[in-house]
Order: sequence, then C-alpha cells, then structure tokens
Amino acid sequence: MSRITDKFQSLKAQNEAALIIFLTAGDPSLEKTLELVLAFEEAGADVIELGVPFSDPLADGPVIQAASQRGLESGTTVARILEGVAKLRQTSQIPLLLMTCYNPILQYGLERFVVEAKTAGVDGMLLSDLPPEEAGDWTAANPPGPASLNNILLLAPTSPDERIRLVAENGSGFVYCVSRTGVTGQRDALPEDLTQLVTRIKAATTMPVAVGFGVSSRDHVSTVIQGAKADGAVVGSAVVDRIASGQSVADLAAFVRELKRGTRST
Repeated sequence: MSRITDKFQSLKAQNEAALIIFLTAGDPSLEKTLELVLAFEEAGADVIELGVPFSDPLADGPVIQAASQRGLESGTTVARILEGVAKLRQTSQIPLLLMTCYNPILQYGLERFVVEAKTAGVDGMLLSDLPPEEAGDWTAANPPGPASLNNILLLAPTSPDERIRLVAENGSGFVYCVSRTGVTGQRDALPEDLTQLVTRIKAATTMPVAVGFGVSSRDHVSTVIQGAKADGAVVGSAVVDRIASGQSVADLAAFVRELKRGTRST
C-alpha cells in the first residue's frame, strides 16, 4: 500500500479529509522548499504535491508560472528534486507526489526516472498533459502494481462518463478533480455544480477524489469537503502567492494550519 492510499484511509477512519498542498520545487530555492515541506507537515498538511519547474507549462496560471520560472532560475532540475526527496525521507514519511508535464520526465528517461523516483521516496506522479490513451510508454515504465508510483489522473467538468471510467481504470492513489475549466489560480468562489461533478466521479470509482484549481481558503476547503463530499482538497496558488510575497515560514505554516481545519467535520 502506498503512503498516499494509507493516508486517505487513515484520515477516513478519523472522519477527516486530506489537505494537499502544492509547492513549486525550487521556489525560491530547493532548500527553502524542503524546509516548507517539513513545516507544512507539522502544521497539518496530509500530502505534498511538488511541481517540477518547466519552461512551457500547460495548465498553470500566472502565479505558478512565475514560481516555475523562479524555480528554473534557482537551478532546480528533476535530478535535484529527487535528491531533495531523498533528503526529506531521512526525517519525514509524508506522502509526496510530483506534478509535471510529460516532457521533463521523457527527457530524463522514463525507466531511469521511475527507478530513481521510487528509490528517493516519491509516492505518485501527476503528468498533467499525458492522457491515458497516449500513456503506453509511461505505463510500460511504471506498470500498475503495489510497487509502482501512484498514477494520479485528472478529471474536469467537461469530462464525459467514458473519460471518467477510463481514469477510474487507469489511475491509482486518488483522482484529481479539476473544479473548473481553465488554468490554476485563486478564485473568490467555487463552481455551483462542483457537488454534481464529484458525485459523478465517485459513482465510477472507489478511489478518493480530491478537488483542486481555485481552492484558496479554509471556507473553500470546507465547501469541497463538507459540501461537495470530496475526500481531499488541493491548495496551490494561494500558498505559492504567499511564498512569493515573502511571508515567513511561521506565517505560511499558520495558513496551512487554518486550511486544515476545513477538512474536519467537527
């Protein structure tokens, strides 16, 4: 059982949902990213999603695009991120997944990447621009099984039932439910039809469903969990924006702690 699956199951037994925090690796430095991972774990984050800086992002809004550029400028590479994960594993067992476009992993070498990622302690991958229909080479390098990296797949409001079934058959760990069409970024409110979308996904899979894109406050997290009945909430731009503004680690951890309160039913 992966750390991701184990975390969702343990939280469910405690009547809680997962708080997943996104960070762009290397923004403003890889050392700071590792410090923040540990601080956020202590503050209550359940899963950490590390974005791999890439010069041609697909679904990132301006906040994360800028963070990705800063990550590139700080010298962050796939190899250095894996070294950082291995360093984290010396003191932490928090579930970790990497989010990236396919190109950086393809250029690194698929088989090499899978071996080194598992050795370092990565638990799952979210390849944002690789649909299941075109993932044959990736699946060959990372075949399904208890020792594989979890294959986190995306679903959106525009996903038909056939796509939902395909993701249910090919994904593992959890389903990432994109709350709205478009790119990442903070929003004032979540879509009114979010509950319907989560319900459709849950009807097709037993995997946990986590909602991201636009989730940026404790109230949003509570809406995702208590209202839409999702199993997790992903907060990215709201955290990355605070990092860019120069907030202290203590202040950032306090924000994560407040977000975590929204995952509890009482």
